[in-house]
Amino acid sequence: MFTGIVEELGIVKRISHAGNVRLIEINAVKTLAEVKKGDSIAVNGVCLTAVEIKKDYFAFEAMPETLKATGLGNLKVGDKVNLERSLKMGDRISGHFVLGHIDCVGLVRRKNYVSGNLAFEIAVPPEFIRYCLPKDSIAVDGISLTIQSKKSSTFSVYIIPHTLKNTTLSFKGASAKVNLEFDLLAKKAK
Repeated sequence: MFTGIVEELGIVKRISHAGNVRLIEINAVKTLAEVKKGDSIAVNGVCLTAVEIKKDYFAFEAMPETLKATGLGNLKVGDKVNLERSLKMGDRISGHFVLGHIDCVGLVRRKNYVSGNLAFEIAVPPEFIRYCLPKDSIAVDGISLTIQSKKSSTFSVYIIPHTLKNTTLSFKGASAKVNLEFDLLAKKAK
């Protein structure tokens, strides 16, 4: 379980294949602290298991279904990714409960300023729009955000400067794909 508070931007170091499994190596510094083989790390919001840990990187295996159902299949060497270590008992929860199980991939329709605030408008598949309620939490590429408004097939979130500076959202523009995990409580209520 995670909180959606990104700890660090990692950089994809290497991508290789072993049969139908993709091995993704990611350079990191802060997120490597206290991590051991078998631990869960959220990579752009996707819960992955660290299968190898070295001094300056860790590696994850991703199955074809994970690559197909998330944006991880589009990663390239040099891409930056949001990283978060899993919660430990007694940790503060600064965001919201995030499982790391992506519900769908959304598409950034617009990135613009509304009344001086940076806003992202994100399109979702029709069957998921019911989970987009104003004031509910949502994880966008593993980032805990609050839904500001909803239309028939899109929702909007505002991004504070700190979040923009410390996450992959600064690299995302119109037509970018993002991993979406809707609030656990919103899904249970529907």
